[in-house]
Amino acid sequence: MFIDTHAHLFYPNFAEDLDEVISRAKENNIDYILVPATDLKTAEHVIDLTEKFEMVYGAVGIHPHDTKNWNSSFVPKIEKLAKNKKIVAIGEIGLDYYYDFSPKEKQIEAFKSQIDLALKLDLPVIIHNRDSDEDMMEIVRSYCGAGLKAQFHCFNGSVEDAMELVGMNYMISFIGNITFKKADNLRKVLQHIPPENLLLETDSPFMTPVPNRGKRNEPSNVKYIAEQISEIHKLRLIDVARITSFNAFRIFGIGSKGESVFTYTLGNSLYINVTNRCNANCVFCKRKEYPILRGYNLGMERSEEPSADVYIKEIGDPKNYSEIVFCGYGEPTIRWDVVKNISRYVKANGGKTRINTNGHGNIINKKDITPEMKGLIDVVSISLNTFDPKQYAELVGVETSYFDEMINFAKKSKQFVEKVVMTIVSIDEIDIEKARKIAEEEIGAEFRVREYFSSEV
Repeated sequence: MFIDTHAHLFYPNFAEDLDEVISRAKENNIDYILVPATDLKTAEHVIDLTEKFEMVYGAVGIHPHDTKNWNSSFVPKIEKLAKNKKIVAIGEIGLDYYYDFSPKEKQIEAFKSQIDLALKLDLPVIIHNRDSDEDMMEIVRSYCGAGLKAQFHCFNGSVEDAMELVGMNYMISFIGNITFKKADNLRKVLQHIPPENLLLETDSPFMTPVPNRGKRNEPSNVKYIAEQISEIHKLRLIDVARITSFNAFRIFGIGSKGESVFTYTLGNSLYINVTNRCNANCVFCKRKEYPILRGYNLGMERSEEPSADVYIKEIGDPKNYSEIVFCGYGEPTIRWDVVKNISRYVKANGGKTRINTNGHGNIINKKDITPEMKGLIDVVSISLNTFDPKQYAELVGVETSYFDEMINFAKKSKQFVEKVVMTIVSIDEIDIEKARKIAEEEIGAEFRVREYFSSEV
């Protein structure tokens, strides 16, 4: 269920009861533990732990505290250690200006050298940053576009830095202090980070979360970090576990991405993954390279698309959900007959329906499908994307004429459904207020803005 991506199990205070620590982790639904080294000696210890315990994986690297004697001879030594089959990252590396254990220039040299090694080996890095935000961000920016994968562990930076790191598709994790009474600033930062960019960690044996604060920390406490994320992001605990575990698979290769799902829950709604096919090619859509949403694998080949009966069986009683939503990483009106068959079942059994569409359904089906929505679809949510046809074509990857088709589809839909919602993604190039005017004044629809990094659908 959970993956603790940062636990220093080689510390002396684990020496007497490590087997019990591992057992408690298993009892508390910890599937895997990642143990990052801090120097060459602890790297050897980490490898021993990965060989002893099936659930333990490791990372090797030199912590900034231990870089005072850094020289180029360390690189081949780390590289040799990194080739062990259960070493999945270079770390813990980074910068720490809070303590004066190593000169800044040595820290920077070691940090850059180990990032270069990680890129050479195609491994992610686990980054430590304390009181070194300016240099850290400058260095990280210099690697933008290089294919670097990174986890910023024990994050305590600003919202601005966090969002920039999210923009570079890096992972961020928080430790036990996120549960402390006076950690409101940290919790505000956490609130801005999309779940798809979060990992779980304890940083054992340090920073034990409430309610065990004051005791030695260990992986079994990772559930308290997950509960804090669950509360702040208004997710179920099982959702946090699934999302963060998939994130750990995505960056470290630990665990698996899971089987494709046909239906999935978000909040109180059940979503129907109708198809991955789409007639558009939106610049902000991850459909082709990464069809994952909130830890659900929505990837599906055309030959894998199920019949309406399969969906209906998974729905069960539609009244168990606030609404049944036709939405995956494809355009649901491509399988309009399937959507209608499912909708008939849902409406006949007292449920509510919504379809999330690009508004091209009439073109796709070569007929006006909006009258067929009557009595079957309650809400139509259409991706408006912009107020300008030319910009629309560039963003969506279609001809400019599709903009007017989408607008007309929205207007026609209003005759047959309870509500039409027009949405746009908040990217700098789009004039939100002009788009709002079209939605509210020209179409008479409800208008919503979706954050670019948000996974809300």
